[in-house]
Amino acid sequence: MARPRTPLLDRDRIGAAALELLAEQGEFSVPQIARALGVQTASVYHHVDGRAGVIELIRERVCAEIDGGALAGAPWDGALEAWARSYRAAFAAYPRAIPLLMTTPVRAPAVLAQYEEAVLLLLRAGFRLDQVMPVLTGLENLVLGSALDLAAPEAMWEPTPRTPLLAGALAAQGPGRAEAAFEVGLTAFLAYARTLRGGAEPTG
Repeated sequence: MARPRTPLLDRDRIGAAALELLAEQGEFSVPQIARALGVQTASVYHHVDGRAGVIELIRERVCAEIDGGALAGAPWDGALEAWARSYRAAFAAYPRAIPLLMTTPVRAPAVLAQYEEAVLLLLRAGFRLDQVMPVLTGLENLVLGSALDLAAPEAMWEPTPRTPLLAGALAAQGPGRAEAAFEVGLTAFLAYARTLRGGAEPTG
């Protein structure tokens, strides 16, 4: 039997096409994905649950680059830091995906499983259950904001003669503005997270 001219459509190809469109133009539609893959729009819908399903395919592809294994490390704060750095690197590669993924509920099983490991890490470290999600959400906000910052121009301010202090501060900061800001934020975040534990002994 002759092989088909076009590879069979599957979720992996759909996710890859959607992420490529998102990276190029900051948006996508299911008809655009179909055109990029050379198939009918209805064929895409046979594999995904509409636009929401495509978004989760994008999320899975981006988050697959995060080192979830870091969450199994010790001590807890070192594990959380390693996960945060990997998380930032994964999303920095696709900054245009951040607004979309940050404003839609997480449903992808593989991504939810990684969050489950993060919750377990914090509970074993001695955090109360009601502290876990504020800590994780706060870290996520820091990480994703910094990932967007990496895509921003190095010079984000244009001082005028009326802002000499700002001009001096900008001149003094040196190169690597986004990296330096991330280090400040992550160091401060981890220091605060340590105080939330209140010296509690790890469990489990």
